Amino acid sequence: MGVLVFMRNLLLALCLFLVLGFLYYSAWKLHLLRWEDSHSILHAFDSGGHSLGPGRRERKAGIPTLPSVTPTHIVPERTEPKESKGPGVVPESSIIKYDRLGFLLKLDSKLSAELATKYANFSEGICKPGYASAMMAAIFPKFSKPAPMFLDDSFRKWGKIREYLPPFGIKGQDNLIKAILSATKEYRLTPALDRLSCRRCIIVGNGGVLANKSLGPKIDEYEVVVRLNSAPVKGFEKDVGSKTTLRITYPEGAIQKLEQYEKDSLFVLAGFKWQDFKWLKYIVYKEKVSASDGFWKSVATRVPREPNEIRILNPYFIQEAAFSFIGLPFNNGLMGRGNIPTLGSVAITMALHNCDEVAVAGFGYDMNLPNAPLHYYETIKMAAIKESWTHNIQKEKEFLRKLVKARVINDLTSGI
Repeated sequence: MGVLVFMRNLLLALCLFLVLGFLYYSAWKLHLLRWEDSHSILHAFDSGGHSLGPGRRERKAGIPTLPSVTPTHIVPERTEPKESKGPGVVPESSIIKYDRLGFLLKLDSKLSAELATKYANFSEGICKPGYASAMMAAIFPKFSKPAPMFLDDSFRKWGKIREYLPPFGIKGQDNLIKAILSATKEYRLTPALDRLSCRRCIIVGNGGVLANKSLGPKIDEYEVVVRLNSAPVKGFEKDVGSKTTLRITYPEGAIQKLEQYEKDSLFVLAGFKWQDFKWLKYIVYKEKVSASDGFWKSVATRVPREPNEIRILNPYFIQEAAFSFIGLPFNNGLMGRGNIPTLGSVAITMALHNCDEVAVAGFGYDMNLPNAPLHYYETIKMAAIKESWTHNIQKEKEFLRKLVKARVINDLTSGI
């Protein structure tokens, strides 16, 4: 009998130990995922029309395999309202409807009563704190603002990116990223910008719609001016402004002529493949760049920036833009045909998380005008656009139009 009592007590103690261990582990996991939105799902139109290139090996397109997490108040789009089924039952016609991605179907330009009251006393040109994220959440309830702009030395703990290969995550890049960050030692914007209580950002695209609009002074009024790839500034200041806060690019899109780089701007890598991180390590440590490292065209061999002026864009924005906002094929989390967002959409996604107000200029291609300029800085015509292997221009356009129609972003050139 004494042995049985002893064994029973031992089993009870063991069960208690396992329960406590599980609770401790769960708390630890929640701490690691502190900036994730637990209700989101993992689901571009480079404003300059830059393709990531056909040089990458094509993978067979797959069917999205992620589970669809749909809030209980969301119902599928329906064209015919249903009658009430009895007392206490809300008719489906009175339920707010969302599309398959989770965006509000009725994207009118009127603010909700709550938001209208909140921003009623802000005059034109005065920064409205939290405006972009509040408007985004109003049309896309799964939107969660916390997502750091750049990778920092805690990048291994970010659950939403550590399980995915580039461009949607950082899997397999730990050593390269660690080496880069140990040299740059800076992971945020400038101290002056970080001190601002309200930040207005503009993403300047490369589209010909910018030409002859004289928007330069207006663009320069924004606290954060984001430019993409190698779009030039010098000689085009009247239309595109002279200020550059961030220039986001990948190796093949980077400026190759050193004299074309602006002063006082941060150089930001958007890593679309593992070679991109290797290239940035060469740049940071001023090592020789090898042309045989898997690039699909010639790349910059030097960038006139000190290590503390170089950043790595959080890959989460590529992932979120592709799967949550645009609805591109998940393809088991791998790069494939038509599932890569363009840099323009990625930059807008980044801004929605990190800016109080977001504007764009130079976005939008009108295929009904084949003789219109494709880019503001060259004579190539709109007719030169070919079907992109990597991007889905139509789906990106639908996403951007949602943002403009719902007044989440402001399109200065009315090209979207």
